[in-house]
Amino acid sequence: MPTLLLRFPGGRYHATPSGHHVNEGHIEWPPSPWRLLRALLACGYTTLGWTEVPPAGRRLIETLAGVLPDYRLPPASAAHSRHYMPIPGKNTTLVFDTWANIGDGSLAVTWDTELDPEATELLGTLAANLNYLGRSESWVEAQLLAPDEALPQGDDCLPHQEGQGPKRGWEQISTMAVEDPQTFQTWRDAQVDDALAPYPLPESKKPTKKLLKDREKACSPYPDDLIDALQWDTARWKQHRWSQAPGSRRVLYWRQDDALDIAQPTRPTRPRIAPVQSMLLALTTTSGRRGGLPTVARTLPQAELLHRSLISHLGKGEHVDCPVLTGKDADDRPLTGHQHARILPLDLDGDGYLDHILIHAPMGLAANAQAAIRSVRRTYTKGAADLQVALAASGYPKDLLQIGEPIGQGLHPYLGSARIWQSVTPFVPPRHLKRRGHNALEGQIAAELKTHGLPSATIKVFPFTDEEKARPLRHHIRVRRDTEKAPPIDCGFAVELTFDEPQHGPISLGYASHFGLGLFASAQESP
Repeated sequence: MPTLLLRFPGGRYHATPSGHHVNEGHIEWPPSPWRLLRALLACGYTTLGWTEVPPAGRRLIETLAGVLPDYRLPPASAAHSRHYMPIPGKNTTLVFDTWANIGDGSLAVTWDTELDPEATELLGTLAANLNYLGRSESWVEAQLLAPDEALPQGDDCLPHQEGQGPKRGWEQISTMAVEDPQTFQTWRDAQVDDALAPYPLPESKKPTKKLLKDREKACSPYPDDLIDALQWDTARWKQHRWSQAPGSRRVLYWRQDDALDIAQPTRPTRPRIAPVQSMLLALTTTSGRRGGLPTVARTLPQAELLHRSLISHLGKGEHVDCPVLTGKDADDRPLTGHQHARILPLDLDGDGYLDHILIHAPMGLAANAQAAIRSVRRTYTKGAADLQVALAASGYPKDLLQIGEPIGQGLHPYLGSARIWQSVTPFVPPRHLKRRGHNALEGQIAAELKTHGLPSATIKVFPFTDEEKARPLRHHIRVRRDTEKAPPIDCGFAVELTFDEPQHGPISLGYASHFGLGLFASAQESP
């Protein structure tokens, strides 16, 4: 006996019973057999690429149509909202939106019949691809239960049997089911014969085009078969003056009288979101043109713009309590140890344009930080259209390295393990430079390594010769002179670090190291 298990991630099931208007506030609970079979057919067309129902699909639908299913209902309550909907040329209309509040409960539907292996496999595939049932906002997750799996806890809802009287605590409801295939075909053939009686085919000559057209018109109100009937939409069968869909029938079911009790709604339990250290965002333009992306010289301003968007999504005008993204504790004091988030714009394909942004936080990105990052849909860039932002991956650095090519290959120099690391963006000293001592350039780099929790390294310093990157970055540093974030020096250096043991990335040091400056990439060691 095939059994479908239905869960509603939104905690709600929206559907209006056939024959009722949405504003009447009625709820089709449980989902009618007619609705379930139509949903399976629709899923075949939208997700499996059907152009017509395959033989296995026909056997599946016709077999399930031949028997009324049993239901196992989870606890549910009726709820509704009211809102005014504007209608062109008319005043606003009050609309009632009614639903069954189900919470975390699961609905089981069992057909007391047997399916062949191919039809069973198809039912499982259709169930796995089903994404809503009823109204489009009635999201669903469905699966075909194994024969030995137990049904979930709940109350039974069973079809009415001939001679069965009412039970205490139960109520009878009317719902829509599918006609038995053989009964439907017998009815359809009789109706078509009566409709064609005024238009007999001549015995001795070829029928005229008008006669054939009249016969076709006479047959048009009748579906070809039960599968065709299930695919007719409401407008079509109303056009032919049917009071209900051809191939459907009214059936009675018994359910507990509190199956839709009006009570305090049960809210779905939000799953716990495990912290991650890294989230990779992909950048693209609305046109998809690569040349519309910001150049690598925009590393620092692009990181700052994304950071502003993140804080905006976090706070929504209120105080933001998210140290990993703000870099400040509850008392608004800066964090130490560089464990909070670094926003690192990257050029993974080496074409000179920023195509991804890596957000990495050794202290971990908790649920609120992840929600803020996921909610960012666009960011800005100078002199161009807005950039679209999408989450490409999340996890720990080792997880991101498992991404397929070319992204995984592009990330490896930043997240991999190596002894030698070389500058990708200029290292800008965080303090005034001195000739010697701790404030000399090498001394400041050594201090940065220590504060970032890295071991000491052999340091080589070179002038940063990539003027295409350095000049715009230096200009951006200078225009920030009037802010507290500006450094005491606005020049950058190229640095090579050689460690005794391999170190894992990402590594970024110095001024604005949390916004893309001082970023290093691993280098191949000489043989």
